Amino acid sequence: MANVKTILEEWSVKDLEDNSSLKIQVISCTELGNKPVPGIQVSYLGSYVNYDPERVEKWVYEAGKKGEKEYLIKDKSWIAHEDRYIKNYLIIGSPLKIKVEVKTRSSKPVIKEYTLPFEV
Repeated sequence: MANVKTILEEWSVKDLEDNSSLKIQVISCTELGNKPVPGIQVSYLGSYVNYDPERVEKWVYEAGKKGEKEYLIKDKSWIAHEDRYIKNYLIIGSPLKIKVEVKTRSSKPVIKEYTLPFEV
């Protein structure tokens, strides 16, 4: 079966300092990761974060070691600046959720959450 991608949501946060914007695309995939199982992909600034069961299982383990319920995926986030960023989180619980937090220089943080289509 071929992977079917469906856009769940597209949104952006405008920066009035230079009239730019940070665009986020959240995509549901019927096959994601090394096993053909459903997952969610987050796209931003030409980068992708794949939330498939194998990766999520590793992040749940890392969060458990640190005692965190919201695990910031640092290597899959754009956090080079304090006043503008895109942070990708995994929220540990049932159901598992994704949290995307976006901030520009002129905006307050915009936060959206999405439920993952699986448990680990």
